[in-house]
Amino acid sequence: MNNFKYAFLIGFVFLTTSAVTHAQTGKKKKVNAITSGAQDRAFWVKTLYKIAYPVIHNLAGNTLKKNMATEVAPHYYNNVREVGYTEALGRTFAGIAPWLSLSDDETEEGKLRAKFKAETIQALSNAVDPLSADYINFRTDAQPIVDAAYVVQGFLRAPNLWKALNETTQKRYIAEIKSLRNRTGAYNNWLLFTAIEEAWLLSVGEDYEPYRTMTAINKLNEWYVGDGWYSDGSSFSTDYYNSYVIHPMMIDILKVMVAKKKMAELQLTKATERAARYAQITERMISSTGEYPPLGRSVTYRTAAFQTLGQIALDGKLPKELSPAQVRCALTKVFENMYAGNQNFDEQGWLVLGFNGHQPEIADPYTCTGSLYMATLGFLPLGLPADNVFWTAAAAPWTAQKAWTGNAFLKDHSAGK
Repeated sequence: MNNFKYAFLIGFVFLTTSAVTHAQTGKKKKVNAITSGAQDRAFWVKTLYKIAYPVIHNLAGNTLKKNMATEVAPHYYNNVREVGYTEALGRTFAGIAPWLSLSDDETEEGKLRAKFKAETIQALSNAVDPLSADYINFRTDAQPIVDAAYVVQGFLRAPNLWKALNETTQKRYIAEIKSLRNRTGAYNNWLLFTAIEEAWLLSVGEDYEPYRTMTAINKLNEWYVGDGWYSDGSSFSTDYYNSYVIHPMMIDILKVMVAKKKMAELQLTKATERAARYAQITERMISSTGEYPPLGRSVTYRTAAFQTLGQIALDGKLPKELSPAQVRCALTKVFENMYAGNQNFDEQGWLVLGFNGHQPEIADPYTCTGSLYMATLGFLPLGLPADNVFWTAAAAPWTAQKAWTGNAFLKDHSAGK
């Protein structure tokens, strides 16, 4: 990419994040800490459960196809009855998996998590049972390539849930994932979907197709433009696909490849460093009042814009410039703005098309109700136990709060290539 264009892009991103309603008076303003980490965690759990419950509860009861909303974008071009349910399952599961991977305990959260884990296991079983009313489609259309990738990413994030499935269900998932090999998708971030499916097969002891994994890794490395950003294909686009898909799937693929001694540790280290830089940038994109710019396509995925930031926190790889507490507090404020009210839910609790409210006109033509459950991907740090410093540290201001209240904050520096 032309260096000038790239510099302009980053400048534009930062300028659009200054959603500030007060003027700087020259006097430092104190940033008030309102909630504890335990209170923040309780809010995150309540919110994630609120989002995910309709999908998991209905699929566990074989009523997903009966009850799920099927709102579609203007000019929608898929068959929602064929792909919408697969989208809802895959995207929801990938987001809730880290939380469900935690050990059971006798806390109120632990009891809720155990109950939801049991429902999720039943939902996963029903999804691939040919006799189930909610048997979902992996066998036709290109779209299931995408959402099967999120299903297996969920298994990679919560291997205990994979082990909890009975042998018949496990064999069914393996067969469904292998059935995707007769299709291909777009020559962009879609390469990662087939790659993570093959990496997952490798992780569970099945044969895999190295060409699909290596093509994705090599092309994404070619498309890396620097300073934490990958191009989504040969042309750069200003959007959140580095968080929706690219960084998290690159890391999860490489974790498998390194563990299975198919690639050198250096590749994973490099990908993690790039993701950490992107996480640092996205933290700075959160304004002092907890908003962020609705940039690019697929903004209806809402808080999936912070999947990379959450994954880096979950993996314990936050750069030294970011404290876990400031990340927690920044994301909590974003989640409050998005989900504390009911503007993003219909009367039955399903997510509605929009960014922060019912705004169907901004939905892309591939978007339906099921697509929206990418929102759960912002909650990955719930996979950290309640006694982790992410949750126990005292509240701390995030970068924009410090900057816009006249307090000291760290300068930003490019990571280069």
